Amino acid sequence: MLLLLPIILGGVFIFRRRQKVSTFRFPSGDLLGAVDPSWKIRLGWIPFGVRLLALALFVVALAGPRSVLEETVHTAEGVDIVLAIDSSSSMASEDFFIKKERVNRLEIVKSVVKEFIRNREHDRIGLIVFASLAYTVCPLTTDFSWLIENLDRVELGQIHDGTAVGSAIASSVARLKTSDAKSKIIILLTDGVNTVAKVDPISMAGVAKALDIKIYTIGAGTNGAVPYPVGIDRKGRKVYKPARFGLDEEMLKEVAQITDGQYFRATDEKSLREIYDAIDAMEKIEIEEYGYFQYEELFGMFLIAALILLVLEIVLVNTVFFKIP
Repeated sequence: MLLLLPIILGGVFIFRRRQKVSTFRFPSGDLLGAVDPSWKIRLGWIPFGVRLLALALFVVALAGPRSVLEETVHTAEGVDIVLAIDSSSSMASEDFFIKKERVNRLEIVKSVVKEFIRNREHDRIGLIVFASLAYTVCPLTTDFSWLIENLDRVELGQIHDGTAVGSAIASSVARLKTSDAKSKIIILLTDGVNTVAKVDPISMAGVAKALDIKIYTIGAGTNGAVPYPVGIDRKGRKVYKPARFGLDEEMLKEVAQITDGQYFRATDEKSLREIYDAIDAMEKIEIEEYGYFQYEELFGMFLIAALILLVLEIVLVNTVFFKIP
């Protein structure tokens, strides 16, 4: 349509030039020689110019102009990630603090993991929770609102107590084995020792390595005795007793080493956040993304402007630039 614009306007202009102009005949041109043209004569081209501009705007409107409201980027950072989180009874230990308020290990992990999820805009993330068994809370998804909603539902005591690290790795690997992502990772967090012998964590690390899956392991909790809630007293206050829980750091280190991952130790809220931030920074790759565009159609404003000019031209021709005949 825009290519037709000079042809249409040129044709109108030529047609205008060939039109016969209404005139008065005088016996001699000398009679008009001393008369200067009025401003109406000098500006007589304005109605025709307004009409040409209106016509041009009509053509532009037909061309369908629009502006881009939003577009996705053509490259993005994307990884398939499975978060495996321990929910055994030891995660009830309250050796972490948020704003000086004592919280259990599971609650602080959920808080930090939510931030990690929100920072991974272009990834697919799944969630595995384990105690004596491992189960899928959420498969790989990009619907992070739904993922976080499911994470919020995770509570202590939902699974029979125990620490099945091997089963957690096996379930995570099962979620990633069919993935065609360029990078596949498992972030496994536990505060205990593998107590379920059905699946060996080291053997499953070998399977993960064969499938090109990297495992980052996190050992959570402070060293030594920790406050463990055992009930409520008559005044409604929590009652704690000191408890000690083992952490198999050697096993976690070996799992990470086999898969070219890394082992981290989290003893407080700050170190836990720094660990997830470090993994977030390390696990970024560039992938192709087929974007889409959202447009705002602009033909309406050009059409309205053309109509206004057309009305203006009609008004001018029939008032200021009115001619007889």
